[in-house]
Amino acid sequence: MAEKEVKLMKGNEVIAHAAIRYGCDGYFGYPITPQSEVMETLMELKPWETTGMVVLQAESEVSSINMVYGGAATGKRVMTSSSSPGVSLMSEGLSYLAGAELPCLVVNCQRGGPGLGTIQPSQGDYFQACKGGAHGDFHLIVLAPNSVQEMHDFVADAFDLAFKYRNPAMILADGAIGQMMEKVTLSPQRPRKTDAEIEAECHSWAAYGKPADRERNVVTSLELRSEEMEKINQRLQAKYKAMEENEVRYEAIECDDADYVIVAFGSSARICSATVEIARAEGVKVGLLRPITLYPFPKKVLAELAERGVKGFLSAELNAGQMVEDVRLAVNGKAPVEHYGRQGGSIFTPDEVFKALKDKIINR
Repeated sequence: MAEKEVKLMKGNEVIAHAAIRYGCDGYFGYPITPQSEVMETLMELKPWETTGMVVLQAESEVSSINMVYGGAATGKRVMTSSSSPGVSLMSEGLSYLAGAELPCLVVNCQRGGPGLGTIQPSQGDYFQACKGGAHGDFHLIVLAPNSVQEMHDFVADAFDLAFKYRNPAMILADGAIGQMMEKVTLSPQRPRKTDAEIEAECHSWAAYGKPADRERNVVTSLELRSEEMEKINQRLQAKYKAMEENEVRYEAIECDDADYVIVAFGSSARICSATVEIARAEGVKVGLLRPITLYPFPKKVLAELAERGVKGFLSAELNAGQMVEDVRLAVNGKAPVEHYGRQGGSIFTPDEVFKALKDKIINR
């Protein structure tokens, strides 16, 4: 067995390494702080010389997402990365990708907004990522890492889910995770898919050149007949339902006997895990529910916790209150649900979260 390769890396840097090692065919992006190291690392590693992976700086985020569309349409494993305002520019392309049922990976390393905002970390893009983020009824698969190791691991997970469901997938990180340095175990190098393997896997939908023995594949999200467009939408909704049944991922910490549960994702969850320790040391039974898939959201486990008798939930987010809406829907009035957050790049501390839990839930 080959010895595992362990390195100290930034979250953004490890995205590049993981993409190459997964066998990614192409990266198309545009620099924007705080995620520019993704493309910078790819340019430094020069994977076109070793694996044949294409790395291209587009002239804009609009161009990069449409390059992703073109590559994905041929069955290739392609990706991009950006930060909040850049992902906003990609929104039309993301809707097209979902409508055409094309698999790809988008990494969003969030910064504070709205507008140009700040380059400091934020979780203000939850609505954008999990509620479609563009026109039409569609969903992205959304994974939320809380460590550099998960930044690495979720590249493979996101690509696998994207191809399983023929749907765009997003890694929704933030500036803290992207800039953080931690020890990470790198996966072994996988070869890129050959053209023959892509044809065998994607022959029913990809536009890689028409063999004589099959019908022409047309990649489009356009259908002018309303009755046919409705059927397409119904098929998409059935696919999203399958995701919700089969792909929910979460981490539950000290939730089995918890009287109160904090719900947090990404870097906020790291902070709130310390809050749980502080509360337990004071004799308060607090647990942490960390959604790993923000879509599909772990609503069933939250409903079960509420049904079991949890006295209250606190949604801790680096925003004005976004995921809290999904927590409230899941709890369905069976217990109080409150939000605590910081904005503009400010990050809360474990003690501040515990104080908010006491003020908003325990002592109210």
